[in-house]
Amino acid sequence: MTLRAAEWHKLPTSLTELCINTTLRCGQSFRWRKSAEDEWSCALHALHYRAIYPSPTTKLLTPPPSNAPSVTAEDDTLALINHYFNLAPDLGQLRAPKFTGIRILRQDAWEALIGFICSSNNISRISGMVHNLCLHYGPLIAHLDDVTYHDFPTPDALSGPDVEAHLMKLGFGYRAKYIAKTARIVSQDKGLKWLQDLSNPECPQFGVPEQPAGELLEGGREGYRKAHEELLALHGVGPKVADCVYLFGLGWSESVPVDTHVWQIAQRDYKFGKDKHSSLTAATYIAVGNHFRKLWGKEAGWAHSVLFTADLKAFSERVVAKKEVKEEEVVVKQEDGETVVEDVIKKETTKRKRVKKEPGENEHNVLEVKTETTRRSKRQRA
Repeated sequence: MTLRAAEWHKLPTSLTELCINTTLRCGQSFRWRKSAEDEWSCALHALHYRAIYPSPTTKLLTPPPSNAPSVTAEDDTLALINHYFNLAPDLGQLRAPKFTGIRILRQDAWEALIGFICSSNNISRISGMVHNLCLHYGPLIAHLDDVTYHDFPTPDALSGPDVEAHLMKLGFGYRAKYIAKTARIVSQDKGLKWLQDLSNPECPQFGVPEQPAGELLEGGREGYRKAHEELLALHGVGPKVADCVYLFGLGWSESVPVDTHVWQIAQRDYKFGKDKHSSLTAATYIAVGNHFRKLWGKEAGWAHSVLFTADLKAFSERVVAKKEVKEEEVVVKQEDGETVVEDVIKKETTKRKRVKKEPGENEHNVLEVKTETTRRSKRQRA
């Protein structure tokens, strides 16, 4: 297939359907880099991409010189971008909890597997490790604006005899062994096609035709459960890492990566029983995933990602906050020889929103204050 482009092209989507600043920062992918000019860059499928959200009055900058011809009818670049950002689903029909614009990326399965083997509690640290993998083992794509861009390394590139020791020197710690062993298993034993064939047939790897994936059951569809067993056999892959790979690299949208954070969200906001699950055991992990699947069906993984992102400090300003103040007072007075007891209930609701209109307008605060007063009178004879 041909993948080439020489100029900027607009994607016909809105900020509520795709918010790049949120989607690329919420722990799905770790290779996109943001410049001081609010421009995101990444090398995908041996090509360099830049993504921005310009205002209607902004003239798009000219990309660096290239010998590649303009996009033609046979070019698959737009198809790749639509696939990667998963632009087909209509988010407006999914009743997004908290806020909109988050999409589940459809990443390369191998990149997702190694990226989440690198996972820790710090997105910045994971991004640093993935960047080092690309810098030292990925094929060089280009030098642009004094920045070097590499594609993601292949299984063969990470399966060499000196990889583990080198990664240890680069600060990967225990993950160095997991990456090297997993790369050797995929490269020399199972093959990359084995990993790609674990994909959801409804959301396959790029260029593969879609097929039905079967009925959704409590624990996920049959193909999801099979992929679960297969990935858990790899070095450094536990239930959460496996579910991240299923969701972000293999297209199983019912996958719910569970950690203490997600478990607490389920308890706090979605009536997940505290009495039955006092700690995050293996049984609790499965129960939380089943609870999310009961609530959101095949889109449980998407809902999980929106809720997880909304709870991150980095995105707290986008969440609508509500504050209710309720005051009650009793007034006793005399009217025409009768004692009147009057209850006065004052209810004040404050909503503080972080609003970003589309496209291109700056975010601004909106403060809404609503005061309601309810009076109830009861007359008693003196």
